[in-house]
Amino acid sequence: MLSPWAGCLSQSYATPHAATSHLKWGVHPTALLGDGELWGGAEAAQHCRWRCEEEWDFLWCDVTWLRENFDHVYLEEHVRICHFRNHYELSRKNYLVKNLKRFRKQLEREAGKLEAARCDFFPKTFELPSEYHLFVEEFRKKPGTTWIMKPVGRSQGKGIFLFRKLKDIFDWKMAGRASRKTECVFTIFPVYKLERGNCLFVFPQDGGRTNEQKDETQIETYVVQRYIENPYLIGGRKFDLRVYILVTSYSPLKAWLYRDGFARFSSMRFTLNSIDDHYVHLTNVAVQKTAPDYDPEKGCKWMIQQLRQYLTAKHGTGLVEVLFADMDNIFIKSLQSVQKVIISDKRCFELYGYDILIDQDLKPWLLEVNASPSLAASSQEDYELKCHLLEDTLHVVDMEGRLTGKEKRVGGFDLIWNDGPVSRGGNLGALVNGNFMANTHLGCFNDRKKQLKELFGNLPA
Repeated sequence: MLSPWAGCLSQSYATPHAATSHLKWGVHPTALLGDGELWGGAEAAQHCRWRCEEEWDFLWCDVTWLRENFDHVYLEEHVRICHFRNHYELSRKNYLVKNLKRFRKQLEREAGKLEAARCDFFPKTFELPSEYHLFVEEFRKKPGTTWIMKPVGRSQGKGIFLFRKLKDIFDWKMAGRASRKTECVFTIFPVYKLERGNCLFVFPQDGGRTNEQKDETQIETYVVQRYIENPYLIGGRKFDLRVYILVTSYSPLKAWLYRDGFARFSSMRFTLNSIDDHYVHLTNVAVQKTAPDYDPEKGCKWMIQQLRQYLTAKHGTGLVEVLFADMDNIFIKSLQSVQKVIISDKRCFELYGYDILIDQDLKPWLLEVNASPSLAASSQEDYELKCHLLEDTLHVVDMEGRLTGKEKRVGGFDLIWNDGPVSRGGNLGALVNGNFMANTHLGCFNDRKKQLKELFGNLPA
């Protein structure tokens, strides 16, 4: 099976019309890695035809390339690149929380507590080691509560662990030192202990190390979050959602929500009696595919339409519509929280992968936002979803200039925010039967081929 990028480019642009024939498309091979797996550098380079010395009009690159090259290359006005310069304000776990906390305080000052409460969609979170003392204070309020530790700069479930005692952090640290194979270590150098009563935390000690050693073993920043102990279960198993948001501008904010997405399930039944079992608590495909009973044919995914149908059958249309409206609120509020800090450049766009967890009360929680969502496919259905996602992203970015700018739907993407909420009615803010109905269709039927044919006529879709 080819990578979705290879399929996308070959299917969509094998016979481009006149407006696209002069465009040069570049896909950096490692950009396929995302928060999942790389299809293979050789395959990616072959099918996506990347050569770093080439000129390009459109570039899909990874964030490392962006960080190393963006400020050192000249970009003409017409080019497009798949990341905003400081995308990490939303996608890096500690910055995401910092911006959401700041935005919540701003809303409380300007609009009141009720509006600020609409930002209460992420678990209690602290950055370590900088907020260690604040964390200890919160930890002591509810002894025995489960917490989850996550490195801010890693993906695929690497470096994550659950704990209920502060001592567990030290034990985990010592286990990591004993076995160099583990990836869940702050450092393997000598440490000193910071104690407050019976609370203990371990930090690296710089004494006796060379500058070179210090550079190689910088303190790794983590976030520690209160673990959602009551996740919604299907078949006794935990799951989370991957939802795609495309932002084409931050000034003004313009965001598109993709109709398709998927639920990722754990392979083991949920229990809080074994918090060390990653197959129970982490739904990342990179983790689950190593489970003993993992079936690569079936995978651990449901399409989001299937999930919405299941929830509607069990809980009724009304409650499910509220749930999905609450998810819409998460998307908009999180984007608004970084709107003033993201460097908006008309040559940039960003396809985000949102990870959402639903609890037993049908409350959605934001887990994290990925700036490089995985484009690797775990099944034929997953492959088709990501091919269509990439094709429709290219349609919205519109290098060819085929759109008028007034469209509220392009393929599987629905415009949900255009410097304000977008209605399903004729105009952007129009009412439907006297009520405002948001232009969101997550988990609804995606008749993208029909819509693209109506939008573009006989042009390639």
